[in-house]
Amino acid sequence: MIFEKLQGLIAAPFTPMDNNGAINLTIIPDYYRFLKHNKITGAFICGSTGEGVSMSTDEKKQIAKVWADCTNDDPDFKVMLFLGGTSITDCKELALYAKQIGLYAISFTAPFYFKPANVDMLAKACAEIAAVVPDMPFYYYHIPVLTGVGLAMYDLLQAVDGKIENFAGVKYTHEDFMDFLSCMNFKDGKYDMLWGRDENMLSALVLGTKGAVGSTFNYAAPLYYDMIDAFENNNLKKANSLQQQSIDMIRLLGKYGGIATGKAYMKVVGIDCGEFRLPVKNMDSNQFEHFKSDVAALDFNTFKSNAPH
Repeated sequence: MIFEKLQGLIAAPFTPMDNNGAINLTIIPDYYRFLKHNKITGAFICGSTGEGVSMSTDEKKQIAKVWADCTNDDPDFKVMLFLGGTSITDCKELALYAKQIGLYAISFTAPFYFKPANVDMLAKACAEIAAVVPDMPFYYYHIPVLTGVGLAMYDLLQAVDGKIENFAGVKYTHEDFMDFLSCMNFKDGKYDMLWGRDENMLSALVLGTKGAVGSTFNYAAPLYYDMIDAFENNNLKKANSLQQQSIDMIRLLGKYGGIATGKAYMKVVGIDCGEFRLPVKNMDSNQFEHFKSDVAALDFNTFKSNAPH
């Protein structure tokens, strides 16, 4: 089975929450239009950035349905639903639902409580889920920093090749460039390798990646498209400088407590997605004022994503 390879920047959207921590579906249509306006080519919903692991299956279905309703008439915007990792049963249920509502693809990560002992066991888990939607692209989500499963993706491709017909590729959120390049070259580039580390994107461009999935694309897409343009025009000095801007921006995530800082960036660009759920730590109002000062010092307004007029 041949699937098209995804290109450009695919955002990993934040899941909007209200003041009580309940999902806020009303924001999603405007969120989609915001991403489209900034030339984003797709959305990887309910992933790490989208807090999928902190939500119930029913909540993920509600979110997926709104994204589907927004985007099903837009063939240039591909939506991929992250199914989860710990419950194969839930993943199969969500996969069938994603197919039913017309989403483009599904994604699954390694079980991270009862971990797969080896690549063969991981491949079996992928196969069981992929089989329920055999004509839908299936992507493995490789993020060992969160799953604790650091198996080589080159080995996984060898294990699934010819056995999972709808295995489309890997969302690769790791720093192993040797493994990533080997995956890109596997069977003459058979599989779609989507880069997932925004702070190392320039290095992935050098290896030939054409598609990337990232959280910072939500609020700084112009920066990355400028980097891609500079790289493609052999202006490596400019591309290097733009990657450093990306790194400086991402450093503030660490300074202000981690992944929840992304929702603070979204407030700065005009989309209030609320706060992250427990156990993630959110910044208080005083920290947010300091954060805004640090963001201004980055000249964020010169490269941030902008709302449609």
